[in-house]
Amino acid sequence: MIRIETAETPQDLKVFVEFPFQLYRNDPCWVPPIVSEELKVFDPKQNPVFDHANAFFFLAYNGQGQLVGRAAAIINDMDDSVLGIKKIRFGWFDFIDDLEVSSALFKEIEKVGRRFERSYMEGPMGFSNLDKVGVLTSGFDSIGTMASWHNHEYYEKHYTTHGFKIEKEYVESRFPFSNIDISKAKKISNIVKNRYKYWILNPRKKQEVMQHADTMFDLFNQSYSKLSSFLPITDKEKAYMKQKFLGFIDADFIKFVFDKDNKMIAFAIVMPQFAHALIKSKGKLFPFGFLRILWAKKFCKNVVFYLIGVTEEHQNKGATALLFEAYHHDFLKRGITGCIRTPELADNKAIQLLWKDFSPEVYKTRVTFSKSL
Repeated sequence: MIRIETAETPQDLKVFVEFPFQLYRNDPCWVPPIVSEELKVFDPKQNPVFDHANAFFFLAYNGQGQLVGRAAAIINDMDDSVLGIKKIRFGWFDFIDDLEVSSALFKEIEKVGRRFERSYMEGPMGFSNLDKVGVLTSGFDSIGTMASWHNHEYYEKHYTTHGFKIEKEYVESRFPFSNIDISKAKKISNIVKNRYKYWILNPRKKQEVMQHADTMFDLFNQSYSKLSSFLPITDKEKAYMKQKFLGFIDADFIKFVFDKDNKMIAFAIVMPQFAHALIKSKGKLFPFGFLRILWAKKFCKNVVFYLIGVTEEHQNKGATALLFEAYHHDFLKRGITGCIRTPELADNKAIQLLWKDFSPEVYKTRVTFSKSL
C-alpha cells in the first residue's frame, strides 16, 4: 500500500529535495543539486515564477513508512494564456522500480490537473524553458550536467506501462575542443565585420554583464519564441535569473554581438562543467562545496554551452562566427579540452546546424511524455 503525503513545510520540502540522494547514492553519473539552491526554486517568496504558477509537491511512502518516490505537479498559467494549451506539467519525478509507486504519484498529478481543468499532462519538466527537462533514454553511463536530470533506466518502462506517449525528443551532444577548426569561423567573422559592421563584446567584469543582461534576456525571448513550447521570461524572472545564474558564471564566459547601430543581435552563455565538483560536494556549499565550485570555475577543462541566441533578422548572417572565434581564443588560454551542449529539441535543426562543423557526438537522448486527462 502506497501512501501519498503533500510536502508543504520547509522540513517536508527538504525531504523532497534530498530523496534523490538516497535513490542515486550508488550511481556515479548522477549530479546532485545544491540543496539550499533547489529549495529556493520552490520558495514563492524567492522564485517569481510563482506570480503565474502553482506547484504541488508529493512524497510517496510504502507500508513500512519508507520514502520511495516524489513528484511535483505544476500549473503554469502562461501555458494557457500564451500558448493556449491546457497542460499540467510535472517534474522532479523520481521513484523506486515499483509500478505501484509511480502509479500512485501519477494519480495525484492527475487529480491536480482535473481540478485546474487541464486536458493533458506532460513531463518531466520544470516551470519554464530554463529549467531541466526530459527522461533520460540513453547515455546512462555518461556523467550528466547541472542543467539536466539523470534517472535510472527503468523510468521509461514506467511511463509506457502507465499509458504515456512520447511528446518531445531532446538530444545532448559533445565534441572535443580539437574538433574546432577556427579558420572558417575567422574567415566568416572578418567578412561580417566588414559587411554588416558587427562587433563583439567580451566582458571581463560582472558589471559589464549586468549592464546588458536585460537586453540579453529580451533577445532570448525573441530568438526562442518560434519553439512550440516556449514561454517568455518575465521582467521579475529576469532579475531572478541575473541573481541566480549570471553572478555564478565568469564574465569572460558570456559574449555579446552587436550590429552597426550598437543593438545586441546575438549572445552566448558558457559554464564550466561543475558536475564533478557537485558530486564531491554532495549537495552542500559549505564547508568545502563552495571551494570546489570555485576551483572548477578556474581550472575545469570541460565547458558546457548553456544558451546561445541570435535575433531572427540576423540569423544565417554569420553572427555566431564572432562568438565561436572569441570563445576559441579564451578556451585556448584556459586549456579547455571538451565542449558539451545542454538538451536541445531534436527537431530544432537551426540550432544543430550551428555545430555541424565541429562533428558533435550525440551521447544522451531524452524525452518528455504526455497523457490525456
